[in-house]
This record gives sequence, structure tokens and C-alpha cells, in this order.
Amino acid sequence: METTLDQFAETTSTESFTLQNSKLLKVRLESVTIQAKIGSMVAYQGDVTFEHAGSGGMSRMLKKAVSGEGAELMKVTGQGEVFLADAAQDIHLIHLEDDKITCNGPHVLAFDAGIDWDIERVKDAGSAIAGGMSNIALKGTGWVAIVTDGPPLRLDVAAAPTFADAQSAILWSSGVSTAVKTDVNLKSLIGRSSGETLQIAFAGEGWVLIQPSEGMVSGNPLAGAAGGLSKMLRG
Repeated sequence: METTLDQFAETTSTESFTLQNSKLLKVRLESVTIQAKIGSMVAYQGDVTFEHAGSGGMSRMLKKAVSGEGAELMKVTGQGEVFLADAAQDIHLIHLEDDKITCNGPHVLAFDAGIDWDIERVKDAGSAIAGGMSNIALKGTGWVAIVTDGPPLRLDVAAAPTFADAQSAILWSSGVSTAVKTDVNLKSLIGRSSGETLQIAFAGEGWVLIQPSEGMVSGNPLAGAAGGLSKMLRG
């Protein structure tokens, strides 16, 4: 008897990070320990252990205290395979080779534990902006998995002056600098949320990834793609 369930068969690969489909990631733990977003595990096979990853050192704890933000991560170790997802958002894999990317916290799904991370602030984002505008910088060699609400678009920052809504900018490459752009003209109602008069300005050499949505990250619009590490990194 023929069955259509074959289309849902597990995808095998020699890589440690493998997409099973656009919404589901499989990580092989035989040769890698990862950090993943708490609550992102949907299944696992084998002997797998999950533990809170903590703040990752005094320096990051102090930055968390100043910014009021962080990243709620869990350390995943063992022998087996773990399957990760986040609200059926699209998952994208990036392999860093001794490089750095900067990503808004809520869109980080998982990364190799060998990759170092830190909290960085957007230039000119003072305390007047609720929660600040902080992001996670990921640096090193290994896999990084991010999630987006819909298929993203990569913009060349050097090609033209580039600005993005605070909830739509997902991540950007090394060589790109950021600053806050303020539009005091209240008639300039761009976008859907209440943060239309504040955008992120991008400059330098590199790219920025934009998602076609403002809807998946709730709360203060500036605590979204430009930061939004709130409700993450408690520990």
C-alpha cells in the first residue's frame, strides 16, 4: 500500500545542523554541543541533556543589567539528535568561518557552543528609548540557526543609504555599523507599529537581512529586531 507519509521522512546528513524542512531543524550531538533558545525543543532521540546556559560570565551579566535585556538560552549536550523549532517560523542556517554577525535576540534559534556571543547596543540608543536597543553578536566558526517570520531579503548596505523598521531587521554582517534614525515628523507614519518614527540606520560594507513582517516579536517595537532580548537571559 502506497503512503504519502514518505514525504515526511527524516533528512539525513553528515552535517551537525540539518534542516528537515523550512520550519524544523535537526542537530546531531555526537560531535557538537549547542546552545539553543529555551522552549525550542520539539523532539529528541538518544541520550540528550538540557540545562540553563546562564548569562555566560560577569561581563555579560553587567551588560544585561544595564540594558535590561539578554537571551534565554539552554545548553544541549549528549549523544543523539535534537529537533528544534520556534512557532513554525522559517529557519535559516548560516555557517561562520572565523567571522561575526549581529542578530536580534528573539530570532536566534541555536548556535554551536564554540561560537562566542556578547550583547551589543545600537549607537546613540540612549536610556530614553525603553529597554535600549541591544543585540546578540555571534563570533567564531560554526553553525548559527535563525528564525524569521516569512522569507527574508538581503540588502547591500554599501549600495545605498539603508534604514529598517526596528522589528524587521533580523541580522547584519561584520563591517556594518548601526545607529538610531529619529523622524520627528509625526505625519511620517511608516509601518504598522507605534515605533514608526524610530528606525535603524545601517552603514559600512556588508549586508542586512530584513524579514517581511513586524508581527512575531511582541511588546515594545524597539525591543524587537533592534534588541528585544527582553524575556531572554534570566540567569
